[in-house]
Amino acid sequence: MHGERVVLRGPQPRDYREWRTLRLESRNFLKPFEPRWTEADLARSVYFARLKRGQQEAEQGTDFTFFIFALEHGEPHLVGGLTLSNIRRRAAQFVTLGYWMGERYAGMGFMTEAVGTVLPFVFDTLGLHRIHAAFLPDNLASRRVLEKNGFKEEGYADKYLQIDGKWADHVLFGLTREHYEARRRRRFA
Repeated sequence: MHGERVVLRGPQPRDYREWRTLRLESRNFLKPFEPRWTEADLARSVYFARLKRGQQEAEQGTDFTFFIFALEHGEPHLVGGLTLSNIRRRAAQFVTLGYWMGERYAGMGFMTEAVGTVLPFVFDTLGLHRIHAAFLPDNLASRRVLEKNGFKEEGYADKYLQIDGKWADHVLFGLTREHYEARRRRRFA
């Protein structure tokens, strides 16, 4: 999937070194926002196991993992990642959005564009009715990413996810097909 300045695609074996480098150099930046992980989680064998699991999940239609590449200076370079997980069908028709950004690329608008780029995949390709995301209450950057893409605040979840080894409260945001389509009509009107 292509945006104006970003490309989203599934992780590939050739991305390992660049992914490992970006995760390592962003470790302190990401630590307050993610589940606990160690350098062992960055091992080549763990990466390749994730690739295999990700491919199986995509084939089953339950989860999709994308790397975000910035198109600056001619060559694409990895800046972060985005996941669509826990896809539910039948009466629910929803997906959970998660994302991470390398520290040196934070605040440059890449994540806002990446989320906007994945929305047609969610609503048009997968045919889902809603997408939701959660973030720590003091994570104003995540709030801005979601608000700029039309998500609305829907609630507050006490001790929602385990982040950096502790159960943490989260703000819940969502975007329905109806609001997505209304936004798209206004943009192209």
